[in-house]
Amino acid sequence: MGLKPHPGNSYALGPVFPGFKPLTLADREIFRKILWDYQAETSELTFTNLFIWQSHYGYQWSLDRDRLLVVSASPGGEAWALPPVGPGPRVDLCRQVLVRLRDECGVANPAIERADPRLAAEVAGHPEFVVEPIRDHFDYVYRTDDLIRLPGGPYQAKRHHINSLARSYRFRYEPLGAEHLPACLDLSARWCEVKRCECDLSLMGEWAAINAALANFQALSLQGGVILVNDRVEAFSCGELLNAATAVIHLEKAAPELRGLYAVINQQFCRQAWAGVPLVNREQDLGEAGLRTAKMSYHPHHLVEKFRVRLA
Repeated sequence: MGLKPHPGNSYALGPVFPGFKPLTLADREIFRKILWDYQAETSELTFTNLFIWQSHYGYQWSLDRDRLLVVSASPGGEAWALPPVGPGPRVDLCRQVLVRLRDECGVANPAIERADPRLAAEVAGHPEFVVEPIRDHFDYVYRTDDLIRLPGGPYQAKRHHINSLARSYRFRYEPLGAEHLPACLDLSARWCEVKRCECDLSLMGEWAAINAALANFQALSLQGGVILVNDRVEAFSCGELLNAATAVIHLEKAAPELRGLYAVINQQFCRQAWAGVPLVNREQDLGEAGLRTAKMSYHPHHLVEKFRVRLA
């Protein structure tokens, strides 16, 4: 069951809790101000992330004064909430959101997912909540300088892969511009054909997110980069600032048959776009063993913990 708009709401600036409405591109400026003021550390809390995954999660949103509420209400799925974003205290608001999910949406055990350490600390001392860390959702955060320089023994394999590619192919980096977008879409489709995305709902969701990001690349004010091998786009990446000290990488794809290309696009995008930003958040691994191994191989500076919050 979806969340219904509250009959007394005016949507001129945004729906007022307990009313909700689906997220659209026109909502970007409202989100951007609230999220930037909050200086989030978790990768979900950017407008881009929410917008490009909208078709997968069915996000709807609401405002409680200067606090932002987002719920996932995708058809056929069980509704859940992201953490309320904005100034505290948020304990009572969390309670209201969970009760609404239970009573209006029929969710037997409603949850706030991907809660950051700030919210977890706020509610942890209250007996009506259960708070548990969810390792599969932890974000990987790296020192930008490490991703650029790949220093010392821990990064020897990465340097080897880059050097091996350079010996075999002529490649160059370019900032991702409008002229590259069709080629990026083509690369994404080729990648999905190799990986058989149609057989995996999560890969289909990612493919839709990539298409949404590229189709709205300029409207979302994203930064991106491409690697051209023999003048053909064979890798791309895009991201934005998550907070004043951290960039977040939303998307990264490379031709799977070219070994070392992921290492190249990772290094070059950080060097060209984010050298002045101390940290890079490369999002979570969702419990996929291969992805966890790949993210750990870059030796994260730290992980950003995320939590599930439920009613006791």
